[in-house]
Formats: sequence, C-alpha cells, structure tokens
Amino acid sequence: AGEKPHRCHECGLGFVLHSSLLLHHKSHRGPRPFACGDCGKAFRESTTLRRHQRIHTGEKPYRCSYCERSFRASSTLIIHRRIHTGEKPYPCGQCQRRFMSSSSLRKHLRAH
Repeated sequence: AGEKPHRCHECGLGFVLHSSLLLHHKSHRGPRPFACGDCGKAFRESTTLRRHQRIHTGEKPYRCSYCERSFRASSTLIIHRRIHTGEKPYPCGQCQRRFMSSSSLRKHLRAH
C-alpha cells in the first residue's frame, strides 16, 4: 500500500498507474491564466494559485491536532501527522524497512 512507482520527471509526483502519469503529463502543458499578484508566478488552476499565495501571506490553515504545529498545505500536515502516529505506508521492495513519505523511500532506494 502507498507505492507509486510511476514518477513525473518534471515535478516528481508519483502515481500507481502509468496511465495516470500520462494524464498528469498534460498538466505541464497549456495556458497558465492564474497569476500571483505578488511575484507573477502563473498557474493553470485557481486552487493552486490560492495555495501558492499562502507563501506570501504566511497563512497556515492546517493545524496538527497532536502538537498544534501549522502548515500551508494539507498534504504536508498528513505527512507530519505520521511522526505522531508512527504510520509508515511506504515499504521498500528490497528490504523490510518502511517510510513515512515517498521522498524518504526514494532516498533510501538510492542507497540499495
């Protein structure tokens, strides 16, 4: 569970299915109509722009119920929460170790 072997070479996002990766590749092309008023960086979706704008505003709406630490993105909170729960959903296919994030697993796999 949690393995996403198909990686986007542009952004590093992982997918379970190769077909999902192919669909995702299309997201890197096309117009970017939503521009940040602070830095000019442009995005394809308004929701992505709103998340980006938190960098400028300092807003961190996602709070950990264990330690009260706050985060800009819900995905970061999900990974952080695993520190408290001990959840390690990313197993190494070459040994018995498990990891809290896909990036930790990728780093480990380079050591094999």
